[in-house]
This record gives sequence, C-alpha cells and structure tokens, in this order.
Amino acid sequence: MALRKDIVWLILIGLVILIIVIGTEWMKVGQSEKPKSLVSSLKHSARTSRAFTWYTESPNVASILQLVKGTDMNFEGQDVITITGSTSSVDVGSNHEQGAHKVEATELEPGTAYSYRVGSGKDKEWSTPAAFMTEFNEMDDFTFINVTDSQGVVETDFDLWGNTMNKAFEMFPTAQFIVHNGDLTEEPEDEVAWDHFFGKATKWLTKVPFMPVTGNHDEVKDVADRYTSHFNLPDNGADGSIKGTTYSFDYGSTHIVMLNTESNIKEQTKWLEKDLAATDKPWKIVTMHRGAYGGKINNKVDDWVVVFDKYSVDLVLQGHNHEYSRSYPLRDGKIVGDRGNTVNNREGTVYVVTNTAGQKFNEKKDDQFYHQVHFQNEKQMFAGIKIQADTLTFQAYDVNGKKMDEFVLQH
Repeated sequence: MALRKDIVWLILIGLVILIIVIGTEWMKVGQSEKPKSLVSSLKHSARTSRAFTWYTESPNVASILQLVKGTDMNFEGQDVITITGSTSSVDVGSNHEQGAHKVEATELEPGTAYSYRVGSGKDKEWSTPAAFMTEFNEMDDFTFINVTDSQGVVETDFDLWGNTMNKAFEMFPTAQFIVHNGDLTEEPEDEVAWDHFFGKATKWLTKVPFMPVTGNHDEVKDVADRYTSHFNLPDNGADGSIKGTTYSFDYGSTHIVMLNTESNIKEQTKWLEKDLAATDKPWKIVTMHRGAYGGKINNKVDDWVVVFDKYSVDLVLQGHNHEYSRSYPLRDGKIVGDRGNTVNNREGTVYVVTNTAGQKFNEKKDDQFYHQVHFQNEKQMFAGIKIQADTLTFQAYDVNGKKMDEFVLQH
C-alpha cells in the first residue's frame, strides 16, 4: 500500500513538473514575438517623418507600424496608417537568432501629435502604445538633452542610466530629442546589455528621437553590426563609413553632425567639409566620441578641427573621458574671447565632455591650457541645450539635479 502511494505521489509530482515546463515554454512562445528594445529616431525630416527600430526574440516576424493622429491611442478606426518595414536576422550567440525590425513613417504633418505601436500585426504582439510630436515649421526655440558613455554590463549598471534619463527629463521636460556621444554598452555583442539599455529608458526612447554617436565600445575593429542593427538612422554620411555611424540632420535652426572617431577619418574630413558648406542653418553643432579637446588633445582629428574653425562650428559634444570638461572658445588651437561664460559672434568653438551617464568614472586628467571647467564629481551627468533664436544656453546637471556648469553662446 505504501509503495502504491509513493508511486502515485511520484506521478503527481511528475505531472506538476510537466505542467510547469509546458507552461513556461508556452509563455516563452507567447512572449517571443513581443517587441523589445524599441527606439525612435530621425532619419529624414523631423517635420514630416519618424523612424523606429525594435527587436523580437524570433526573426520570423513581420515589421508593422501603425499610427493615428492624436494621443488617444485608438488603433481600431479608419484613420489608422499602417506601414510595413523590414526584418533582418541577428545572431546573438548560443545558436540563437533574434529579429531586428526597422520602419519609417513619412509624409507626416508638421507640428502634429501621433500615437503609434509596432509589432507583427497580430493580437498580443504589439508594443505598448506611445505618442510623439513632429517638429513645427520655423522652429527656432527648442531644447535637446545630451548624454554620453552609458556603457554598462549588468542590469544595475543600466539602472544608473535610467535614473539619469529620468532626471534629465524632469529638468528638461520639453526636450525634443536626445544626443548620445557614444559607448552605449560595454560589449556590443552582449544583447542582454542592449535589452537593459533600452528597457531602463523605454518611456523616453519610445517618445523622443534618440540620436547616437559611435564610440569605441560600439564599433570594435571596424565592426559595428550590432550597434547599427538597433537604430534606423540617416544614411547621408561619409563614403566608406559604416552606414549609420556618420550622418547629419537638421532640427529647427540647428545643423547637427555626427562623426565616427573609430574609422575612416580622412573620408569623413572630406564629407564634413561638404556637409558644413551645404547647410544654411545658423547654429552648427558637432558630436563625436573621442574628443578633439577633452581630457587631452586628440591629434587624430586635427583635420576636423580645421574644418570646425573654417565653418565656425559653435559647439562640439564629446565623450570617452568619463569626466566633465569644458573648453574656452578655441580658434586655431588658441583661446579667444574674454574668458567669460558667454561666447559672442562665433568667435570660437566650445568643446564639452558631459562626464558619463553610466557607472564608469575615470580619474580626472591633468588640466590643459584650454580647460575652462574641468572636474570629476563621480556622479552621472547630463546637459540640456536650449536654443532660442540667437542664443544657445548649455546647462549641465548631476543626477541629483545639482547644476554643475552653465555657459551661453550668443550670435
């Protein structure tokens, strides 16, 4: 009798285990097509378009974007716009492939709110709906957020990144886009880290365009496949550069150029000259990872600096050094102006490193002749850059909301 009871118990335990295993696998199947790592970006005109990228656990899934005017997020009416994008397969290791999805909405109306969702087109396989606003016509009063070096490995590292973004939008709630100066994760092939990067800031990255620069932890040995697979960026960059690692875009009265310090430097110099010569925007901003004037001088980009001087670039946003530094206005490698906190009439270019938005801090490097502000506070930082007609105001804060630096560029 006792033996029979033991057998019955073993059978029951086995059934419970089987149910748990089947349930777990069923949940995985149900979740495999759910979008993750969703991010929006600007690929063409900020007034009339918006681009999106996301991943799924399975590569065998369609890429569907649905939009509707307004913020009520009702996708059941006749006014829903449905756009089909592209899907590619990405080897994420351990004999597993995930799907990378890209789609762009064009012919949108300027200054208009849209609700959207992405997914396979099937029920329960849509992203959480979000909303965005296209750029208004003739927009010369706007703000954007600048961060850099969010690179991390484990989830708690990216908690810091998420906290930084939360505070940034608390301080600058109307920011129209985000510029990241490179090194998004520590290891570009670590897809779990990418999951954390996007996941911890999802409420911002799905609403506000995110425009990244390629850092030395994003492109390694001339390979940036994982980095570029996560973003749908302009393809108007330098010949010979990996698409998505060099590009430029306009927003309002500003032209912003994204350079890649990891490869193809000479061709980028040629492209940079043509790009800056072609713009009629009064404000010119350049972003790159390894700074020309950061913790130390980066001589590899000397030719870029010559072009910056020639076309009166206002501001260069930099990363890599994991400390805060701000140069005096510079022209021909020399300090210009009155050494105050206001730069007038494009007299020189200011170079800034906005410390880090992640967990890694470097020891403060030696002060250089060009440093006007230079410190290591060992706290995550961000900057809000506000452009109002002829005035640009740069404000840098730590993650606790303490203002650490401020300067003004006046045309």
